[in-house]
Amino acid sequence: HFLLHNHFLSVLRYLPEDILRHIHAKMTLRDAARATCASHAFRHNWICRPNLTFSLGTLGLNRNASRDVITRDLISKIDLIMQNHSGIGVKTLDIDLYSCDNIDFAYLDSWLRIAVTPGIEELILTLPLPSIVFENALPIISVYNFPCSLLSNGSGNSIQYLNLCYCTLRPTAGLGCLRSLTRLHMSCTRITGDELWCLLSNSPALVCLKLLHCEEIISLKIPSLLQRLRFLEVAYCDRLQVVESNAPNLTTFYFAGFLGQISLGGSLQLKTLRMICFRQTNIVCYARQNLLSIAPNVETLTISSLNEMVNTPMLSSKFLHLKLLQISLVGMAFSRAYDYLSLVSFVDASPCLENFVLASSGIDIGPMQISQHRMGHASILGEPSHDLRQIPQQRHAKLKSVTITGFCSAKSLVELTCHILENTTSLDCLTLDTTCHPSCAVTKFDKCHPLMDGDSLVEAQKALLAIRRYVLGKVPSMVKLNILEPCSRCHAVESLV
Repeated sequence: HFLLHNHFLSVLRYLPEDILRHIHAKMTLRDAARATCASHAFRHNWICRPNLTFSLGTLGLNRNASRDVITRDLISKIDLIMQNHSGIGVKTLDIDLYSCDNIDFAYLDSWLRIAVTPGIEELILTLPLPSIVFENALPIISVYNFPCSLLSNGSGNSIQYLNLCYCTLRPTAGLGCLRSLTRLHMSCTRITGDELWCLLSNSPALVCLKLLHCEEIISLKIPSLLQRLRFLEVAYCDRLQVVESNAPNLTTFYFAGFLGQISLGGSLQLKTLRMICFRQTNIVCYARQNLLSIAPNVETLTISSLNEMVNTPMLSSKFLHLKLLQISLVGMAFSRAYDYLSLVSFVDASPCLENFVLASSGIDIGPMQISQHRMGHASILGEPSHDLRQIPQQRHAKLKSVTITGFCSAKSLVELTCHILENTTSLDCLTLDTTCHPSCAVTKFDKCHPLMDGDSLVEAQKALLAIRRYVLGKVPSMVKLNILEPCSRCHAVESLV
């Protein structure tokens, strides 16, 4: 090891400065620091290191220590590194202080003054949850005020990515032009709609904008000068009432929260739209009635609804470009009057539809189960087969894949499945999942995940019986049918047949 070490050091003496700088920049922070102790060749590169990423992991700190110890060690190590850095050549500054308590913001101001200079490209700042301090015996929420002045003297010209979490951002009309900023992410950031407008108006190159839990924004307005904006995500900004975008080339819009007034300027470029509304009902109905005016050329549409008390209406309007439709129904157990068959309105209105996923979720929009164990819909079991309703035929020539997760024995759900089978000439695959999601699977401990209770297992058996009675006979021979059911070994129940 000694000989190899000496040979390595001797080789370094003959490498050009730019190659040494490149090698050093590719090392992790800990390895780069160690290398400076082993070689004079790396010492200059260390004080000009372009990528500074500070977290418990990159600094090798004990994650199991108390928060006081974590705060002390993290602050002291970062401060030592920053005070020994020249401030020249910093491209990326990523500071993660989420695990800390009671930070003296003077340290943070000092670090930013050193690193945020002309040439910086990425600035990521994650602070701890706001703490409560007392001033004159009055409680005050302590939130870090990001010094916008750092971006006003030419330092903001080079920045391409700005990500702030748990900060206060108060940009003013004097803010310099952030002409290179392409990505702006803000989480739990205190900024008003007017202040955000000021920031956006100074960011003509913006491509991606993400706003999460920004509670002070009531009205979000995006100026038309953002010609390059492609991606917009607005999630859980609880006081938000208006979203108005005039960005002409927006292609993707994700929205989660309370649905207020949304206007995207009838963007003809919008191809992907996702809406999650957990505090309102009838979002699927709203989408069928209004989304064509918001996104007439949408190709991928995902809707997550808390509860649908109103059936989806049959309308003449068409989603002429829609290829992927995902509908997540949350809390459908409490909406006994809802008619799953009315979702034919969406399917029939989408002549180019290729994939249809009907699901329910409690957390995200990924395919999950329709709540089986509390299913309040009338079961089809015991119904004569000739009592199944039929809707005037609308042939689907491009629909290839249909997935229904959490499939249950609800009559209207079986009717929807049969309608699709009888009117789809292009279908390749039908998947009916009767389990709770994630699907029943054996763990490394040779046991199944305990996700399905007794009532869920009984309903799963009813769903399997409904499939055998009403669906199997309608599946064409060229269609692959996938039926997912509970693990027979760990969730066996007596057959209801």
